Amino acid sequence: MKFIGIDLGWKSGKSGLCCLLWENQQLKILDLDCKLEIEDILNWIDIWTPLPTPAIIAVDAPTIIPNQTGTRLPDQLTHKYFGRYHAGCYPANLNRPFAERTVKFGMSLEAKGFIHAPTIQPQQLGRFQIEVFPHPAIVNLFDLAQILKYKKGRLVNRKSELFKLHQYIKNILTTIEPALEVSENLLDIENINSIATFKNTEDRLDSLICAYVGAYWWYWGQTRNIVLGDQATGYIVVPDRLC
Repeated sequence: MKFIGIDLGWKSGKSGLCCLLWENQQLKILDLDCKLEIEDILNWIDIWTPLPTPAIIAVDAPTIIPNQTGTRLPDQLTHKYFGRYHAGCYPANLNRPFAERTVKFGMSLEAKGFIHAPTIQPQQLGRFQIEVFPHPAIVNLFDLAQILKYKKGRLVNRKSELFKLHQYIKNILTTIEPALEVSENLLDIENINSIATFKNTEDRLDSLICAYVGAYWWYWGQTRNIVLGDQATGYIVVPDRLC
């Protein structure tokens, strides 16, 4: 079974991409990359998950948006349950400039056989897609009091927060089930010296979190995950280590 994480660029900019393989009771990193064009992202997916390869694609983007205006139910629920951690997500509706891009991406995945999986039988083989959101996932997986603030601010502060994420991945995701195999030099955080190199590293780490959430959903199902919303309203899968 493979797990693809997509930190999708909602409007423009590169998307972080991760591919994990479940083998010998461990998750192994096969690829961490960034690509700009949607066509290149879809081609990359085809390379790592050609038919009939079983896989889950976990996308950080609203791929189901039923509402013309306002805010989706899953977006509201992130604020209800994770607002105190500063982990509420950006509201999505069909009038937003990103909506056509993100919804079309989900439809492109469906055309490749990746069906939406707001419910799942644990460890069932198949081709699935889910929507995920790294901030609440990071809070729950690492038992944090608030999000890691690597998205905004001065580069030196963002780098410090991203370094924490890097360490949590290496120290915690390697010890819980399903366990992730991580090399000592996963990514070179310490030598980041520009916004461009920082963004590239940030996108890849976010995609790794997305892929791991997909693996966690497949491994545990609803016994250790929260599903905010449903297929009709849109939904976000969030790991819940503490339940």
